[in-house]
Amino acid sequence: MGRYLLLWKVDSTKVPVNPKERAAAWKPLIDTVKRDIQKGVMKDWGAFIGELKGYAVVEGTELEIQTTLQQYIPYVLFEVHPIGSLEQMEELIKVLST
Repeated sequence: MGRYLLLWKVDSTKVPVNPKERAAAWKPLIDTVKRDIQKGVMKDWGAFIGELKGYAVVEGTELEIQTTLQQYIPYVLFEVHPIGSLEQMEELIKVLST
């Protein structure tokens, strides 16, 4: 099972101009994030203040992560980066030391 850093960006062309409509559109997305956190797939989530961007840390197989991200498309675009753990970096150092 892998761990990934997701950098996400909301597609601004899909954001309503009217504040009430915008709130109605954001609520289902936030509810989906909460469900993903409760399921344990999403370990951390945050929004960059004043931007339509943010980050999440997710954990799972490639297929699990791809399936999870499909819930947000086409409203959210993702950049995905695999994360190496501290233990993995220590193993790398051992390999390099021999």
